Order: sequence, then C-alpha cells, then structure tokens
Amino acid sequence: MILHDAIRIGISGWRYKPWRGVFYPPRLPQRRELEFAATHFNSVEINGTFYSMQRPESFRRWHAETPEGFLFAIKGARFITHMKKLRGVEQGLANFFAQGVLALGKKLGPVLWQLPPQLAFDADRLAGFFDLLPRTHADAAVLAHDHAPRFQGRSVVEAEAKGTIRHCVEVRHGSFVTPEFARLLRKHRIGLVVADTVEWPLLFDVTADFIYCRLHGSEQLYVSGYESDAIDRWGERIVAWSRGQEVADEAEGCTPRGIHCAPKHIARPARARDVYCYFDNDAKVRAPFDAIALRDRVRELQGATPRGDDRPAR
Repeated sequence: MILHDAIRIGISGWRYKPWRGVFYPPRLPQRRELEFAATHFNSVEINGTFYSMQRPESFRRWHAETPEGFLFAIKGARFITHMKKLRGVEQGLANFFAQGVLALGKKLGPVLWQLPPQLAFDADRLAGFFDLLPRTHADAAVLAHDHAPRFQGRSVVEAEAKGTIRHCVEVRHGSFVTPEFARLLRKHRIGLVVADTVEWPLLFDVTADFIYCRLHGSEQLYVSGYESDAIDRWGERIVAWSRGQEVADEAEGCTPRGIHCAPKHIARPARARDVYCYFDNDAKVRAPFDAIALRDRVRELQGATPRGDDRPAR
C-alpha cells in the first residue's frame, strides 16, 4: 500500500542487522532488503553517500530493485559539509555527482545537506555553497564531468533523466534560528529540514515548494519511537503541508520546541507541496514500524483505509 506521490514516507537507510528477522522476514537474503522495504514505502533516504563514495553499479542496482515511481533521497557527503564546511567544495561536488547519482534517473529525489553541530550560521558561506549546487540533471552532468582523475572509468557523467534536483539543509546549531536564514533559503529555493530531535532546533519555516522531515526520535536521539499521539500530530502536519495549509499547532505550542526562524508574513503564498518524511530512529528497530504507522495514519487522514495485511509482524 503506497501513498500518493505527493507524500513520501520512508526510512533513513535500509541495511541494519537488528532489523533482520524483526522488520525483514526471517531468512530474507540481505540483497533483497531494499526490494522488501520498497513494498512498504515509496521512498528511502540513502545515507551511505554521507560516509563514502559509492559505485555506479550500486546506484543502478538500487534503481532496478525498486518499482516505478519510487524515489531516493540522497544524503550529501560529509567531506563537503563536515570536513570542508561548505568552502572550496567545487571538486567535492563534482565527485559527489559523478559517483553514480545520475544513474538513478527519474528516481533521484532531494539531496540532503546535513550541517555539523559546531557550524554556526554564516550567510556568505551558505550563499556561496548554494550558488554551486546543480538544479537540474543536466546541470549535475556538466558538473560531474569535472570529477577527479580517480573517478575515471567508475563514474556517471551523463544525465539519464530530465527535471529538477531539489536541495535541503538540516541545521544543528542554535545560531540558525534567525529570520535572515529563512530569507536566504527562500532566495535560493533551498528547503529547510524539519528535524525532530531533543538536541537540535526544530524549525517549521517553509522555504521551498517541498517539505523535508527527519524524525530522529521523540525523546532520545536515534532510539525512542513515536507513539500514537505523536504519529497523529505528524500525520496532521504532513497532510496540511501537502495541501498548502499552515500547520496550526506550530503557533499553539503543541510542540514546545517547534519555532519559526522568521515571521510568517515573509513566507511564500501557500500552495500544494510535496512532502518527504524519513524516520531515523533505527537503534531499537522503531524506524520501519513508526514509518508504517505514519504512512497508514496519513492515508486515513486522506480518506483511505489501510489493509491489515500490509503491516509486517512485529
């Protein structure tokens, strides 16, 4: 049971040993885990690209193992965000897009740039980085041609699909809670990640034509799950966002940590938006089951009734 393409709910990564025999059926071959996950979710977040470069054959295999209409969100390389801290990253960006990302074709979704906790808000640094980002598959292919020599023979430098490439930023430093940051994102059409965690700012500013949520754990980072009241709250937010509506409980204080960087009057006019939401609370095998619960709740809010046989046994 897959959601409408305007709303995508999934998991951050899919290869976790504790999930085997719990979310994944016993004796399911590891090579079929993505295929199994794709029967429950219409999108997943690839986080291996954050830690190291992948090979083109991996992207081609992931494309082949997922159905038509499936989307992958790609996590940007930590070399760019954490080591270079967004400066002097021209070569790094070329390598990132040459590694095989373009082989996903129409299944390439948003690119997530997660900033390190110690990186404070710097408008010039961010603007310079945003100006380098490719906004279409064709732009990414041009950029990929400038990859380092070591990628020769193991790269994809031709666009295999047409269309735009969306980018979003996840921040982890309190200095980003400023109207200037929201304005900068809107100017460059960059999404602001709604990151639910007890450790970093939970910001609700809508800065692009899509919403990107990462649910890291309601009480303990990467560990705690989401109970029915939290699932209801996030489901209502997601449906409201997808319809171009405001999320009422932002102002009412239903989420005490949820705030806006900037006054709402500088927001763009409301319109229907795509919504991406990924669960990253993987430590206790909560992520896939919480994602299924949220997926079903969203379908209920949209007027559909989930099938009972669509849930893996816990």
